[in-house]
Amino acid sequence: MTIAVASDARKAMAKLYRAAEPDVLKPLLDRAATSPESRERIMGHASGLLADLRAAQSRGWVNQFLQEYRLNSSEGVALLSLAEAFLRVPDPETADLLIADKLGDADWRAHTGKSASRLVNSATWGLVVGRALVGEGEAGPLKRLISRAGEPFVRQGVGAAMRMMGEIFVMGRTIDEATRRMKKPENKGFTASFDMLGEAARTQEDAERYFQAYVQAIDAVGRDPAAGHSVSVKLSALHPRYEVARRAECVPALTQMLEALAVQAAGHGIALTVDAEESERLEMSLDIIGAVAGLPSLNGWESFGMAVQAYGKRARPVVQWANSLGRVMNVRLVKGAYWDSEIKRTQVEGLADYPLFTRKAATDVSYLAVAKDMLAGKNIRPAFASHNALTVATILEWAGSNRDFEFQRLHGMGDGLYERLVREQGYHCRIYAPVGGHRDLLAYLVRRLLENGANSSFVHQLADARLTEAEILADPVAKIAAVGGSRHPSIPLPVDLFRPGHRNSGGIDLSDIPTLERTAKVVNAPMEASAGEKVADVAGAVSRAHAAFGGWSKRPVEERAAILERLADLLEEDRDRLMAILVQEAFKTIPDAIGEVREAADFCRYYAGEARARLRPVELPGPTGERNTLHMDGRGVWATVAPWNFPLAIFLGQTVAALVTGNTVVAKPAPQTPAIARAAVALAHRAGVPADALVLVTGGPEVGQALTEDVRVMGVAFTGSTATAKRIARTLVADDDRPIVPLIAETGGINAMIVDSTALPEQVVADVVTSSFRSAGQRCSALRLLLVQEEVADGVIAMLKGAMDTLKLGPTGDPATDVGPVIDRAAYDKLMAYRAEAGARVIKTLDAPAEGLFVPPTLVRLDRIEDLDREWFGPILHVATWAAGTLSETIARVNAKGYGLTMGLHSRIARAVEVTEAEAEVGNLYVNRSMIGAVVGSQPFGGEGLSGTGPKAGGPHYLYRFCAERAVSVDTTSAGGNATLLSLDEGGI
Repeated sequence: MTIAVASDARKAMAKLYRAAEPDVLKPLLDRAATSPESRERIMGHASGLLADLRAAQSRGWVNQFLQEYRLNSSEGVALLSLAEAFLRVPDPETADLLIADKLGDADWRAHTGKSASRLVNSATWGLVVGRALVGEGEAGPLKRLISRAGEPFVRQGVGAAMRMMGEIFVMGRTIDEATRRMKKPENKGFTASFDMLGEAARTQEDAERYFQAYVQAIDAVGRDPAAGHSVSVKLSALHPRYEVARRAECVPALTQMLEALAVQAAGHGIALTVDAEESERLEMSLDIIGAVAGLPSLNGWESFGMAVQAYGKRARPVVQWANSLGRVMNVRLVKGAYWDSEIKRTQVEGLADYPLFTRKAATDVSYLAVAKDMLAGKNIRPAFASHNALTVATILEWAGSNRDFEFQRLHGMGDGLYERLVREQGYHCRIYAPVGGHRDLLAYLVRRLLENGANSSFVHQLADARLTEAEILADPVAKIAAVGGSRHPSIPLPVDLFRPGHRNSGGIDLSDIPTLERTAKVVNAPMEASAGEKVADVAGAVSRAHAAFGGWSKRPVEERAAILERLADLLEEDRDRLMAILVQEAFKTIPDAIGEVREAADFCRYYAGEARARLRPVELPGPTGERNTLHMDGRGVWATVAPWNFPLAIFLGQTVAALVTGNTVVAKPAPQTPAIARAAVALAHRAGVPADALVLVTGGPEVGQALTEDVRVMGVAFTGSTATAKRIARTLVADDDRPIVPLIAETGGINAMIVDSTALPEQVVADVVTSSFRSAGQRCSALRLLLVQEEVADGVIAMLKGAMDTLKLGPTGDPATDVGPVIDRAAYDKLMAYRAEAGARVIKTLDAPAEGLFVPPTLVRLDRIEDLDREWFGPILHVATWAAGTLSETIARVNAKGYGLTMGLHSRIARAVEVTEAEAEVGNLYVNRSMIGAVVGSQPFGGEGLSGTGPKAGGPHYLYRFCAERAVSVDTTSAGGNATLLSLDEGGI
């Protein structure tokens, strides 16, 4: 029976994962509803709790902080931004820049003496002083008064304020300090769940350090089991690759580690709870938790538990599953901690729907429905984590005389809500207590503040004096019922993300294990054997396209655009076969193959919409009696020459842009990837492109040369090396009798990422690994040169080396593969020879499989930025340092290389972003994110200088380059003048 229930619960999770929000909420609304009589009692109790909370405002530093510095104010945002970065900045110069950046524009004087808290007021005066030093003019009186103290004084003051904020949210820097602090009077009656601030391991060393921290915490808490404290464990802190694609590796390893911790906790007689993770990890987490829960060695220990996030659509069946494990499970119900990142990931990956609710009130409904299930669960020992007075009052109403549950709150927040319940009424409340050094906790701190201080959250509403009690305690069931459970109107489904312009392409949810397994099977299916390449008849191909130009160019723009949209639909319908070709012919990993099919479809739909909007005749102004019109027409035959690294997306992107503007096309793919080009052209013909309007020619450089030398070719779109682009340019002007024709060239670059000491190292390393080594470094946009501020370089490089150790090299059809082989023997030999020449400058590399063209990810140390003078098209990353205060000079040194494709910046200083944006001579600048994966219509892609001619692919100016602009001016006076003038009632005959 228990096994059947568990199986049914897992099936329900799969069904609900990305189900439509109204469908998910309908049963939840029924479950969360209360009778009018209960509602009246709940409101009375909630009103009392609200009064307790407001009375505690004078005691709660954080409550007063939120009241004085609301998070939708410039001061609140500035203070949080400063807290997030300041303590990790080691050098005074950057620290001063950060202070100036965050404090300089805010009006701190307006807050002086306003708070009931002396601590808040003291902090405010410190901010006023800082503002005076960094923001006032030279003649400012306060600046003159304290100028002798200078910038070190401000740094010390800000540092003290930041550490003070840390004290509020962190129970202790060590577990021993935290357990001592729990004995203080303000915590009387409360127990703690200690979290060792293991956010997510980037390296195996991180994971081992976090594991030892948990071991030490369990030992420390276990010295006094009667105190009732517990330990919370985060699985992603225990493995650097806690990912669905690596589940065969990480699930057994994490199960073994969690078992060791659970046995240790059971031996001490204390509780252990597994924290919640992002939605894509849920199924793996349940596998791990279920395996440990079923261990015979833990029979009789009833202190094992897990957290469940109510904002997830699967929360109810997760609790049902926990109740079916055949043992008592502690279940901590939380609202959720990854809302914004979950929304963005779903949109970026083009998935069917969100795994969580898009309205705050919907999460509240889910919380109540799940809470009722937990109270009824025979094997569930509930813990309700909430700072919401209405939620707490509702649970108390439903629980009645039952006291076999506990409440939980975050350390530093919710003062006043539970004190009376705990100390006077005997309820149990546990404090979720972060433990760790202040430098390590700040990303956590900011996330928690934003999570609990968002405009729609109860904590923020409580701090808003403009809201009435009725508004704060409004029934979420009624709110959601009023909108029919619909999605938030500002959060479109991923498919509608770019509406009204174009439909977003659909992705594949690789976090769903059955979907991942099916996809892996599909892409590894044997391809049809190639019949072999014929010698291309280039002249004949151009003749066919030349003859077809008249008929194709005269078709209406609407008709050509509709054909592109049909092609996009066919690409998505045939996605499995196209992905298989990409994986097997172009050595694309499964995520890269998905991305390429999506990008090709996006190009088709985007250019279709652009053509409709931009290629219609435009009426221009002029004198009366004259009609002026601008037409955008096709030029003739275009040659499109595509690369092997994006053999579908770029091949089709260039080609459909030429087609939709009225040109005919002779398309040449790279010699390494003809099969995917044939498949794409066949689909284009099925979509309605005439066979002679799009002609495929295959072969090597001699075919490309013959194509570009043909004087009937009226334009060339090329993506590839700079050297080849220059040869094409010379060819196009070599014949004096040939018309001057356009060349659109996108080439490579020495792409740099600049990292200053305010950047979060974990984020930097994740983005560097993605930018440098994904696709085996074979992207035009890939990171080639990492420039780290010298004060933090050693730490960043050490973490980067550790992250590189987690990369898996292997066949690209394996979902676990991170880095596949390079494209061919020539590329392999060139890259391997360079690695050998680098010698002692290679500071990190990996082992490669014995068979296959695998170039190991490699890190090369440079003495100077100038030491890298060419692009190495593979998984080779160069690293150098730069000095604080030399950002402009560093940018100039990168610009001096002459390339201008992509650049990255990691910094928390807005002024650094402004400087880089103004001075970087690149086509695409990426700030605090990876440098690859430009999205059609959102991040138009293309470079300048040695990196290309422009216009940018996937951008609003691209189609114009394929067109001939023709202005027509007609004198209408000879045909009777301007008839509209006859209708004017001004004078007349």
